[in-house]
Amino acid sequence: MHELSMADAIVKTVIEAAEKNDAIEVLEVTVEIGQMTMLNPEQIMFMVEVLSEDTILQGAKFIMEEIPIEIECESCEFNGKIEFEGIDHYAPIINCPQCEGREISVTAGRECNVKNIKIEQREEDAQDS
Repeated sequence: MHELSMADAIVKTVIEAAEKNDAIEVLEVTVEIGQMTMLNPEQIMFMVEVLSEDTILQGAKFIMEEIPIEIECESCEFNGKIEFEGIDHYAPIINCPQCEGREISVTAGRECNVKNIKIEQREEDAQDS
């Protein structure tokens, strides 16, 4: 279950960033999850909330943004999004939707990033920044 290890990495990353910025509370976190990662955003959300208990993240709002798969085809020069439905979770094989070729490069959809963190700082810290 790679969702657990990814949720753990997200929590650790956000806590580290919050501590570096002298946060007293994390208000909101936006996470980008590419479709090609085959991660389940609902499972990630649940695990992040569980792992956040008794931390500076407890009670923070988590927003999961799904990033569609985009490709460039070397055969026909198609460049764009592809349908995710029907791609095998265990062995994803992607063909160009235009020419059915497999000479493609994935340009988006493999990422899993903490995109944005909103924090609250102590009054004196906020004024000094």
